[in-house]
Parts: sequence; structure tokens; C-alpha cells
Amino acid sequence: MTNLAALLTATAAEHPGRTAIVLGDSRLSYSRLDQASNQVANLLAAGGVGPGDKVALSCPNLPYFPVVYFGILKAGATVVPLNVLLKPREIAYHLDDSDAVAYFAFEGTPDLPIGEWAQEAYEDSDKCRTLFLMPTAAIQPPWADQPTVFETADVSDDDTAVILYTSGTTGRPKGAELRHRNMRDNALVGKEIFAADEARPDTYLCVLPLFHSFGQTVVQNGAVAFGGTLVMLPRFEARAALKVMLDETVTFFAGVPTMFWALLGALDDRVDVSALAANLRVAVSGGSALPAEVHKDFRSRFGVTVLEGYGLSETSPVTSFSVYGEQPRVGSIGVPVPGVEMKLIAKDWSEVADGPDEVGEIAIRGHNVMKGYYGRPEATAEVIRDGWFRSGDIARKDADGFYHIVDRAKDMIVRGGFNVYPREIEELLMTHPAVSLVAVLGVPNDSHGEEIKAVVVRKKDHDDVTEADISAWAKERLAAYKYPRIVEFRDSLPLTATGKILKREI
Repeated sequence: MTNLAALLTATAAEHPGRTAIVLGDSRLSYSRLDQASNQVANLLAAGGVGPGDKVALSCPNLPYFPVVYFGILKAGATVVPLNVLLKPREIAYHLDDSDAVAYFAFEGTPDLPIGEWAQEAYEDSDKCRTLFLMPTAAIQPPWADQPTVFETADVSDDDTAVILYTSGTTGRPKGAELRHRNMRDNALVGKEIFAADEARPDTYLCVLPLFHSFGQTVVQNGAVAFGGTLVMLPRFEARAALKVMLDETVTFFAGVPTMFWALLGALDDRVDVSALAANLRVAVSGGSALPAEVHKDFRSRFGVTVLEGYGLSETSPVTSFSVYGEQPRVGSIGVPVPGVEMKLIAKDWSEVADGPDEVGEIAIRGHNVMKGYYGRPEATAEVIRDGWFRSGDIARKDADGFYHIVDRAKDMIVRGGFNVYPREIEELLMTHPAVSLVAVLGVPNDSHGEEIKAVVVRKKDHDDVTEADISAWAKERLAAYKYPRIVEFRDSLPLTATGKILKREI
């Protein structure tokens, strides 16, 4: 098995009638998913697209995504998934930066006109030569007349399967080149870390965007590898998610912390929580730290311990995880997954000495580490040395080998010469009875260089709590240089398409 698409062909051969995808009332079997992806591969081949070519894809969580994704792979080409919120100028940049020769885009909706943006970007692109618009289900897709049989292209383990673009918080987005073996082996570790078993297939709620590495590997590719069912929600909404989880007996939920927070907030007397808990086998959180209070509340209400993990687009993404069936370390990102090594390093790449109080930047080596940033050898050399990838995340390792994220190196606040890690303060503030959600960041200050600011969303019926109350409460519990002198209340916090708090917009 070399081509990542072999995950689908193998499962379709073994379980052709098993349900692969659910969207509302529609059902798609593994046999039909395999055939539809063959049609996409034939469409591409007819247009001269093959091994080594790049093909972009803009699509929310709809059956179109896995159909086209695996079709591109079967043709031997590289998938370039794009964030569906990108505007025309941004899309054109990604098309040209990745050298995409073809582009599949869902036509979209009135409030998210992906097709219109795609058309404009395609016309502005210097390199992309073909645009395929994917219409609503009532209209036949562009590959409808293609044969349903295709011989999957032979590729090597080191050929690029997917180019995932980073968020670009430190400059223009860069494309992480992920090999077939990176993506395949990372999906297959689900057997060890989630006890995935095709004899007892899971039903996955697919709410994480599939254009993102977390949703792609853990949910889509993990489900396909182990014969599971993908229950799709094009857009996350907590009440709708709870209903679908109950209706479709969802056993596997993966999300970012804000999704867990939203699910808990949507529970009321109309929700049969006991039935949800009876079905749910695995709950997985990643993307950012899950507040300890949310962790505790979810276990209390749903009867499942949330497994926290860690990864990046550049690492396919899974690097470490809590171990299924073992007592978790709340607040820990777990231990390296099979086939992956981690260590803590200093700025000069030297390894930080072991010790529970030693802090360093996480470096990663293993089957999951990317080939490099597409077309950017200098940027690649900055982050990869001797097979080790430096993450930009600051962590410590406890005596039992469990890693604990301290913060992003770039998010660290330096106040009066002291290093302050926002995550520590956020974890504390989340335990305040009036705090529903919080983001902590540094703001310029003449005397201290930076001052600490907390932007807080209050819980319902706590409007009487003031900014001074929050600051004073934190002062009692934190060192003098750590507590937030500035507190601002907001009704909501801006989130990325993957559900992370978008601090740069606060």
C-alpha cells in the first residue's frame, strides 16, 4: 500500500455495502464512494492531469470533498485543500503558489459564494488551467459521465500526497508538503491511540473542516482506514451537532476546545444526554489547549474522558496523544504516538536537559514530519534539521514522559523582563464562575514593554461581574507580574474556520 487512496480502495473491496458517508437523509456506500472517486480520476486523466500535478479543492464538509480528494490521489496528483473562507485574491495566491493546474470548487451558498470567488480567482491565476465547479446535489457533477473504474496511479512513499497551507500568522501562507507515507501512517496510528477496529467500526461526527489536517487525518482518513461512517455537518452549530450525534448514534467525536465548550453550553432538558453518553466511545480534542474546567464538565455530562493530543499541519498532524483507556493527565498533550519522537530544544537546536521544570521548544521526528515547505528551501531549512522539525511551541515534560504545552513561542508575553505564558492565565480564568471563554494577550506598555490583557466572555446571568472583579480575583491567585491589569468584556470572540480563538483579530 503506497498511494494514500489505497485506504479507500481496500475498505471498499472489503466492505462495499457499508455506509461511508451520511449527510442528512442521504447515504453513500463505500462502493459508491470508491466509484465516484474513480470518475474524478478519469476526469482528471482525460484533461491531462496526472502524477506530479497539483489540484486545488475548495469544499465544505460535503460528500464532494472525499470523492474529489481520493480521486485526485488516484490520478497520482497532489491535493491542495483550501480554506473555504478564502476570498478571490487569497485563492489566486494559493493556486499560483502551489502551481495548481486544476481546481475543484463547490458552488457555495448565498452567504458563502465559494463558486463566485473561485471563478474570479481562477481568472486571475497565472497557472491554473481548468476550473471544475461542483453544483448542488440536484445537478450532476462534472465527472458524472466518466467511467467508474480506474487503475490507481503508482506513486512512491515519498511522493507528495497533500499540500496543506499554514495559517500565515508570521507571513504569507506556506504550503507544507506531506508525503503519501506521512498521511497514511498518521491515519493508521488510530489503531493504537483510539483503539480503532474495522470489526467494530466507529461513526464519526465530521464537524472539523476537512480542508484542515485534523479533520482530514483523524476523521476522514481515519474513518476510511478502519471502515467507519462519516456523518457530515457542513457547518458546526452545537444544537444541530447534538441532534445528529443522537440520531446517527455517533461514537467518535473530534473537535477543538471551543466546540466542546459550545456542546456543553447547548445542553438543556430537551437533550437526552444519557443516550448521547451511551453511544459515545471516543472524544478527541486538539488544535489548542482544552481548559481543565471544560475537560471536567464534559466527562461529568457525557461520561467520556476527552483525549487531548497535539500536532501541526507540518506533522500530518498527529504527534502526541493521551492514551485511550488509561487515566489521562488533564492539561497534558500526552506522549508521542507510535513512530514519532519528541524532545525539547533551545533556540540553537541544543537539547534541553530533562526535568519537570525545564522548558523548551518542541522538536519532532518521525513518519509524520513533512517533506518541507513547497518551493521554499530556505524556510524549510529554518525548521528542519537532521530530520527534526521545530514546532514553535513551548512545553515541559513531566517525570513520566507526558508533555505539557506552556504556550506558543510567538504568543509569549514579556512583561518587565519576565516571561508570561497566556495559556497559564487562561486556564486559571476559566475556573472563575463568571467566565465562559477567555483570551489573554500582550499589549504595548511604555513602562513594562508589554501589559497583560484578558478579553472575557461572561456566562449568562453574570453581568454584574466587573473588569475590576476579574483582575482582583486573578491577582489573588497569580504572581504579581502575571495577573491581567486590563480586562475587557465581549459578547463573543473571533474564531478561525477550525474553531481556534483568533487572537490577532482581538
